[in-house]
This record gives sequence, structure tokens and C-alpha cells, in this order.
Amino acid sequence: MNNMHSVWGKRFEHYIGEVMKYMRFIFTGHIAIVLVFIVGAGGYQYSEWLKVVEPDFPAEWIIAVIIGFVIAFSRPVTLLKEPDQVYLLPLESQMQGYFHKAMNWTFWSQVLVPVVLFIVSIPLLKAVTDLSVLSLWLTVVFVAVLKWLNVRAEFYYRFVNRGKAVLLDRFVRVIVTILGIQMSLADGFIASVFLVMLAYYIFVLKKKTVNNPVPYEHFIKLEQNRMMGFYRFANYFTDVPHLKGSVKRRAWLDVAYKTIAFKKGNTQAYLVYRTFIRTDDHFYLWVRLTAIAGGIALFISIPFVTWIVVAAMAFATTLQIKYALMNAGEFRMDMLYPIARDTRKQAVAKLLRQLSVVQAIIVMLCAIMQPLFFIVPVVMIVVSELTLRMSK
Repeated sequence: MNNMHSVWGKRFEHYIGEVMKYMRFIFTGHIAIVLVFIVGAGGYQYSEWLKVVEPDFPAEWIIAVIIGFVIAFSRPVTLLKEPDQVYLLPLESQMQGYFHKAMNWTFWSQVLVPVVLFIVSIPLLKAVTDLSVLSLWLTVVFVAVLKWLNVRAEFYYRFVNRGKAVLLDRFVRVIVTILGIQMSLADGFIASVFLVMLAYYIFVLKKKTVNNPVPYEHFIKLEQNRMMGFYRFANYFTDVPHLKGSVKRRAWLDVAYKTIAFKKGNTQAYLVYRTFIRTDDHFYLWVRLTAIAGGIALFISIPFVTWIVVAAMAFATTLQIKYALMNAGEFRMDMLYPIARDTRKQAVAKLLRQLSVVQAIIVMLCAIMQPLFFIVPVVMIVVSELTLRMSK
């Protein structure tokens, strides 16, 4: 294991295996069907909008701003682990080769998003500008080069400054990247100046890393936070055993407890409500799925597609929150109370019905400009109720 290339190879193999283990639970048949409907409906809406878009629509600047933010967010993927800050110290002189592979993987794992975003925007640019096909595809290459430079700029900045004031670094790179993309759509020669600026910035930062020790603590913490984010996302679809959830007070939702009468029969109801409101994984799961359903209802004006998507979101919300609240395996003090065994099941069902109503109202308000918008809450509540009754 003295060769850092073999260290990276083993780390990368384990990382891919860990990701694929959970990805097979995320992209199931149900999710695939929903994604097909979303992409199809979104493409139809996009093509219809292009027919009526105004010629003076500021497409270049809007595209430059969106893609510029995506490109500038280039958090490095190092795959470092906590013991590395001790066991890799004797091999620190060889870490340059390890980090070179890390930056290459960071680039290839992140470049697809800005490139696809720009390719999707090409029909809009052709509708409102006189840009040639060659200029547009050269800009695709320009976007990829900008991403390559941003990945290295963020890595070397974090290396030199131990992650301090990284938001300032990103802000500067966002401005440079936005201007570079906008100029590439107007004047390719001027756009090359921004590439030179980023390249010189990287050269200066890389030169400062020569005499600096590797900031293991910063990169390890960054990697832990990145993987924890992935595990939290995967936990919405399957159980992640080593995931540590966080709890927050959320005093502004204390009013929800007032709806529960103070009596022995409502012990589980109070506990279930409190668990849902204060547990980040449960609460943000409901918020995210509601936001997705609301966003689809707001931007897609095809009723049939909207009904299918919101039904899928209602199904996912009810099923996942029910399992999360019912299948807690740890010991709880309420297990010692002289309370009927089915009380918790009834409390969870009551909470889920209330959540489905609130979710349906929010999504209906987002869909209010659609024809037959009043069917949306009916679909969501019916699907949620069927899921609650038919699931184990």
C-alpha cells in the first residue's frame, strides 16, 4: 500500500460499491416511471414555451448565471478517511498523485450537470439569438473547460486556506464564470481572457501548496459531510444502518401539540407528533416531497401528468413516514407504559392523515392555475389513505 495510486484504486472501488449498493434502492421502477413522466411533460412544456418566447428574452444572462453557479460549486471528492491523518503522514510526499486522481474524479463526476444544462438551453438560445451551431457547441467545450478549472481552483484554495472563507472564493469564481460564459456567447476571444484569469489563479494557489502540509482535518470533514448527505438522501428510500440523524427544537411548531388533549390515551399521539416535528430526517422528508409535488404542479400544466406525479409523491410520503415512525427498533420508555399496543399505530395514522391534508392543500394552491386543479388534493388524499390502509 506504499503506492498512493493503489490506495486511491482501493478507495475508489469501495466508494463505487457503497454508492451502487444504495442507488439500486433509489432508482426503482416506480421512480423511473415518475421520472419519465416528469421529463416528458417538462420537455413538452419547454417546447411549447419556445414557440411564444419573446425575442428580447435575456437568455444569455439567465443561462450564464444558472450554469455559473453550478460550475463554481466544485467541492472536491477526496475519499479520505479519519485514520488517514495519522497513517498517511509517512506518505505525504506522494499525496500529489493521490490528489491528482481525486481532482480528475471530481471533474468527471460533476461536469455532466453543467454540460447537460447548457445543451438543454441550446433550443432557447437558437430561438432568441443568431448564434451559429458551431458557436453553441464550442461553448459546450468552454463550459467543460471552466468546470475543469473551477475544480482545481477550489481544491487548491481549500488546501492553502484550510477551507476558511471558501464562500468568498466561490463568489469570485461565480462572477468570473458567469462573465466567461456570457462572453463566450458574444465574443470567443474575450471569453478566453477569463480562462487565463482562472488558470493564473490556480497557478498562484498551487505554488503556495508546495511548503504547506496536507490539511487532512479539513478534507476528511468535507468528505464525511458529503457522504452523510448521500446517506441521508438514500435513507428516504431504504434504511441506512449507520446514519446518525439530528434533532432540532422547532419551537414555532409547538402549536401542533396543543391539538392533542392532555390525557392518558393520547400519550403515543404526543410522542409521535414530537418525534416527527423534531427529527430532521422525518420532517425534511415531508418538506422535500411536498416541495417536489408543488413544483411539478406549479410548472407543468398537463393535468394528467400532474395527477400521476402528485399521486406518486403522496404514496412515497405516507409510506416512508409510516415506516420511519413505526419501525423504530430502539427501546423507548413508552414501551413500559400501560398503554394498548395498537395505540401507536392509531397515532401514526392520525398524524399521516393530517399531513396528507396539509400537503394536498399546499400542492392545490400551487396548481390553482391549472384546469381541474381541485382534483389534485382529492388524488393525493385518496392515494395517501389507500397507502396507509394497504401497507403493513
